[in-house]
Amino acid sequence: MRLPRLSHFVLIGCGVLLTACSTLPPPGITPVSGFELQRYSGKWYEIARLDHSFERGLSDVSASYAPKADGSVSVINRGFDSEAGRWKQAEGRALFNGDPHSGSLKVSFFGPFYGGYHVVALDPDYRWSMVAGNNRSYLWILAREKRLPDAVLAKLLAQARQLGFDTDKLTQVSQTRSND
Repeated sequence: MRLPRLSHFVLIGCGVLLTACSTLPPPGITPVSGFELQRYSGKWYEIARLDHSFERGLSDVSASYAPKADGSVSVINRGFDSEAGRWKQAEGRALFNGDPHSGSLKVSFFGPFYGGYHVVALDPDYRWSMVAGNNRSYLWILAREKRLPDAVLAKLLAQARQLGFDTDKLTQVSQTRSND
């Protein structure tokens, strides 16, 4: 009698775990189409983010992307920890969730565990982008320069609100140090 009950809980647990580890975009959010990895490659500066423990307290955050021969994408995130007085860096790997012309990827910094990375807004000239995670508690606004024009930032914030993100909780990221 205990075995069927235990297996029932194991199945529920596996289902919850798979849902929590989803790398797909949140419901109602569609990644951009016509995405070109070669144009997206290079360095991006973090303008704003919904804060999480892995970035909390970091300023001057940047992300660099580069295609690899095996079809994956090299990801290097870097930020300055003012409390520790030093730069922190994380190296990861991204894979497309399907069509490489859709801005929907999964990124891993910790072995086999992946998180969603979905480009939901992208400047036609690849000067800025807005990226969502696998749920609405992850959002980043990125730019090729350390600052975005106020009108562009206002447009992206309005779009993020419309997509259901709590933009009142966004952290504006200071970009004052050289991050090369």
